Amino acid sequence: MSPKRLLVVDDVPQVRSELRTLLSLVDDIEIVGEAANGLEAITQAAILQPDVVLLDLEMPLMSGYEATAKIKLQFPTCRVIILTVNDYDAAVERALQSGADAFIVKGSPVMNLVQEIQK
Repeated sequence: MSPKRLLVVDDVPQVRSELRTLLSLVDDIEIVGEAANGLEAITQAAILQPDVVLLDLEMPLMSGYEATAKIKLQFPTCRVIILTVNDYDAAVERALQSGADAFIVKGSPVMNLVQEIQK
């Protein structure tokens, strides 16, 4: 089985770096790129064709909600996993309505994230 190709999207460089470091230790996950906002996420998804986009909700230029909807419209087989600090019900509902495949709160056990990426 080939590794899941992952695009990491978060406006905080340190978060992207930590995710890259952590997830690069998992054998069947290949981080193919990063983006700092929703607009970059859409561009990078088109160029890199990832299997999974790991996406924050609150970002400049275009929110994770908008980026999720556009990515799912253009690339319906790409899984979008929301990784955010926003753990309130309205955020979860809006993310899922935007097309997100999964919703994980930052600080959750790493294995939860790895399992969602590997699906």
